[in-house]
Amino acid sequence: MESIQWGDLTPETFLKEYWQKKPLLIKQAMPNFQGTIEADELAGLAMEQEIESRIIAQNPDNTWHVEHGPFDDFAKFGENNWTLLVQAVNNWSRDTDQLISLFTFIPRWRIDDVMVSFSTPNGGVGAHLDQYDVFILQGEGKRRWQVGAPDSTLETLIPHPDLKQVSEFTPMIDEITEPGDLLYIPPNHPHNGVSIENSVNYSIGFQAPSNQDLWSAFADKLIDETLGEQRFSDADRDVTDSPYQLKAKDMNQIKSFMLSQLSDEPLFSQFISQYLTQSHHTLELLIPMEAFTTEQVMGFLEDDEIQFAPVSGIKALVCSTPTSSLVINGDSFELSDETSELGVYLAGSQAMTTKKAKSFTSCLKNVQLLTSVLNKGYWYIE
Repeated sequence: MESIQWGDLTPETFLKEYWQKKPLLIKQAMPNFQGTIEADELAGLAMEQEIESRIIAQNPDNTWHVEHGPFDDFAKFGENNWTLLVQAVNNWSRDTDQLISLFTFIPRWRIDDVMVSFSTPNGGVGAHLDQYDVFILQGEGKRRWQVGAPDSTLETLIPHPDLKQVSEFTPMIDEITEPGDLLYIPPNHPHNGVSIENSVNYSIGFQAPSNQDLWSAFADKLIDETLGEQRFSDADRDVTDSPYQLKAKDMNQIKSFMLSQLSDEPLFSQFISQYLTQSHHTLELLIPMEAFTTEQVMGFLEDDEIQFAPVSGIKALVCSTPTSSLVINGDSFELSDETSELGVYLAGSQAMTTKKAKSFTSCLKNVQLLTSVLNKGYWYIE
């Protein structure tokens, strides 16, 4: 995968001047980009039950129609005014998953998925806001993009129960994108893309959990692992002269009691690394029918024709606090000094030849780690 052609910018200046601040269009950021999936392949994914897809169409009377997949026929939608959107295509297309490697200047855990859309002429989803950052890479075809600044006066419109749009806005970017152009849109910036001809767009979306999401998930962990059963205590209490008041001291004690587990470094580290690596969409995990043994894995290393590969779309990271661990899709694998290098390689989610694997497997612990991720279905042999 070629890298982004930043022109006068660099990743450092982009983060300083644009990231979560203002939109940016980089013309010919990837001048040789031909796309990673054909339109008919995308349509095939939209026919699968486990893959999230939808079609958004604007009717002749300017009303909107939304239909959720799986789909078995597209002919009824005609040749204009509709868009097919398929979520997490990177979970099913390795070439699409490689688009994430364009953004290694941002931690992998921050990226959610790659949504791919196919639009017919005049197809779009209407002007709207997103609550997260997104890079939109133009594949085949042309599209007109308008992007505005945050505006609290914009009216929320719901032309269909499954569709939230905003009222007309003043664009600060109004451009035609062509294959290889890259558009960055920060959160809460209104935008509208309308296809000029049959076109394909690749939207690299970033996860931005809300406070509610994080607190709810943390509470779930405490409940699931029965870690929140300790009771509040106040053995140092003084006599009160106002039993009807909730005083600041009591509130602060209760707050400290609630925050004590959040401040538990091992507990929070385990929670957040698991939370951030869990996929929000279905993965094609390749769990072997019978678990591999370390002896079998060592035997595979003698075959130069095979390689070890990560499941497409898998999320992984190395967490060093309080102890080093490799976390893949919410599963933790403890690392030691001997296995740390292999853990970093696995977290990078790049295919590994048997020659490369042999460089790690002089240590039994490395063989055991590789065997574990194979048996979980996160990596497979091809």
